[in-house]
Amino acid sequence: MVTMLRRGEFTCAVLIDTFGRFLLQQRDNLPGIVHPGKIGLFGGHRECGETYLQCIVREVHEELSYFIPPERFEYLASYDTTDIDPEGNTIIHGEFFVARDVPVEKIMVTEGTLFIAELGELSALEHRLSPSGKAGLTAFIEPSR
Repeated sequence: MVTMLRRGEFTCAVLIDTFGRFLLQQRDNLPGIVHPGKIGLFGGHRECGETYLQCIVREVHEELSYFIPPERFEYLASYDTTDIDPEGNTIIHGEFFVARDVPVEKIMVTEGTLFIAELGELSALEHRLSPSGKAGLTAFIEPSR
């Protein structure tokens, strides 16, 4: 008997405000949430028929109540891992994007809470980052890695 592994697809964005700070998501600490209480990037699961770029535009708009047009997102990196997410997916693929000059005074976070960090503070936060948050920030800070 062959077991088919379901594939989970997501996208996240490294968001940088007008002061050069990182806008991160402090995840809620509730049952059923992936990586509860961790700090991560804004983003989410891709819907059927949606491109990764369309997904990140939608997710950021939903989570920040602020629209960033697609042309402001720069592709950053891909992410592949084998893990079990809440839907039972075991092969997970993600795409990371970057958006700069996000005006922090115009956003209203609807999922979790806003966590703002300076570049020099990120290494001290490593143990608090979600796996995808760590991968996306590492891809941004150390692009040759």
